[in-house]
Amino acid sequence: MALSNTIRTYFKDTWHQGDYPVMNAADHGAWLGSTVFDGARFVDGLTPDLDAHCARVNRSAKALMIEPTITDENMVELVHEGLRGFDKGTAVYIRPMYWAINGDSTGIMPEPGETGFAISLEAVPMAPADASTTLTRTRFRRPVLENAVCNAKAGCLYPNNARMIAEAKSKGFGNALVADAMGNVAESATANVFMVRDGEVFTPIANGTFLSGITRARHIKNLREDGFTVHETVLTFDDFDRADEVFLSGNMNKVTPVTAFDDKTYEVGPITKRARELYWDWAHSDS
Repeated sequence: MALSNTIRTYFKDTWHQGDYPVMNAADHGAWLGSTVFDGARFVDGLTPDLDAHCARVNRSAKALMIEPTITDENMVELVHEGLRGFDKGTAVYIRPMYWAINGDSTGIMPEPGETGFAISLEAVPMAPADASTTLTRTRFRRPVLENAVCNAKAGCLYPNNARMIAEAKSKGFGNALVADAMGNVAESATANVFMVRDGEVFTPIANGTFLSGITRARHIKNLREDGFTVHETVLTFDDFDRADEVFLSGNMNKVTPVTAFDDKTYEVGPITKRARELYWDWAHSDS
């Protein structure tokens, strides 16, 4: 699914212009969903935490029993090589991805050896600075490791997220606040979540049911270094009903303020704004 008309694709040692075809119909990834990917950003000439995103896609591949073929360092170099085809002022979504090509004798388990690999670089603007979203409850929940590959950024996990978003939109909301198997808040349907109460910051503890994001970790570190108390803890929907501020944390837009959760409304508060400032201050200083 192309989000724009400006794409560069790395496949089989070559950069191609456009949304280049990379997968065969009989590839294991095509018919059994053994695909993993990661997402990073190129903004204002910066690639925040690119090394961490490349390392994670290799970990995700191993979790899905796919043999990674590119080192973290080489992947970073390839991305920078491909980004030279874009203007510095263009915001780019960076997607390295793996998929299994062959299966074992059952056809189900990926076979070690040949592995599909590609990098998709796509011009996708950042959301406007004043963009926000709204949240509602959903009947769908995050799975656990025993019945899904929660320790990987795997394509096969996303149809469940799509059901959450479809339900939220049918109720007139932009996104869903999602529970884990125990009924506690895990994340939204698209990103990790933070809330603020009485000047302190809270985020659901990483309990293995959701991907504890790279951008999430960066916000926690930045906020703590700026003097804020940040709690990683068990949170309920009632906690969000009592929150002063809520924001989402994801690679696509880094910080997305939340202005409503069902009947509860929030202002875009000072700590949400500070989290965004701290992120971009760090990104420019780290370059």
